[in-house]
Amino acid sequence: MFEAMAERGRPSTFSREKADEILARVASGETLRQVCRDEEMPPESTVRQWALSDVDGFAAQYARARELQMEAWADETIDIADDARNDWIERENARTGAAFIALNEEAVSRARIRIDQRKWLMSKWKPSQYGDKVQVAGEIAHRIERVERRIVDPKAGDPDSEGVRSAS
Repeated sequence: MFEAMAERGRPSTFSREKADEILARVASGETLRQVCRDEEMPPESTVRQWALSDVDGFAAQYARARELQMEAWADETIDIADDARNDWIERENARTGAAFIALNEEAVSRARIRIDQRKWLMSKWKPSQYGDKVQVAGEIAHRIERVERRIVDPKAGDPDSEGVRSAS
């Protein structure tokens, strides 16, 4: 009975063939969740366990696939930004009934969200490559010409008095 149930369910044991397909699809930009939605794929939790347990070297391969996924997402942001197909829409003037072309703010906003989401994830997962770089520039207002160490005699009071000696 249990064997029959196992055959009908989604695969949960490691398969090099399935692992390679998952890695290829993740590297091409699909999320693990999207890949694992397919009925013939193992559950997302199973694939994550393969990575955690490093089954057959899967952890390093999965990490590399995720790096390539970010490169695919970077390419997608350009494609999304350059795709103007839905940016303009024909509308009708309510008073006159005349048709006119207007900015499709909903489509433009959705494109911006898609780009921003990818950029945000990329900046968090690989900040050295995709994060905001803070660069400090400018000139030093005051140069340090000389460093002097003073030993102050607490009994003397004023540090500029005779109780101060220079320790060079």
